[in-house]
Amino acid sequence: MKGSLFALLGGVFITLQGVANTSISQDVGVWQATTVTQLTGFLLALLILICLRDKSWRNVKQVKPLYLIGGTFGAIVVVSNITAIQKIGVTVTISALLIAQLLLTFVIDSKGWFGLVKQKMKLPQFIGMGMMIAGVVMLTF
Repeated sequence: MKGSLFALLGGVFITLQGVANTSISQDVGVWQATTVTQLTGFLLALLILICLRDKSWRNVKQVKPLYLIGGTFGAIVVVSNITAIQKIGVTVTISALLIAQLLLTFVIDSKGWFGLVKQKMKLPQFIGMGMMIAGVVMLTF
């Protein structure tokens, strides 16, 4: 239950972030808005880390170097969302974003990439994916 609540919270905030970033970018530009977003996100995370007094970040040396660049994907997410929202609106952008996430996670789960346990994909998962794609196609018209 707690995981689902965090997922819903993440969905709410990614939508709010996309709308806010689009508004910021209209005044200062896409990459400037991305910089502001990444900087304020970093500052909030740092503040929370300091308040929690959690020292486990010192174990960062144990993380595979490839995974340490994960934060750079955030800049691409922000720029992509800003640009998409400006061109196709919030609803279709977030819908397409969800489908892209689902398609990639579908592959990751079925292949067991990144050290995850392989998940067997069955007919209901394929039907659900098809229905979501059909829904986004309908939203675009």
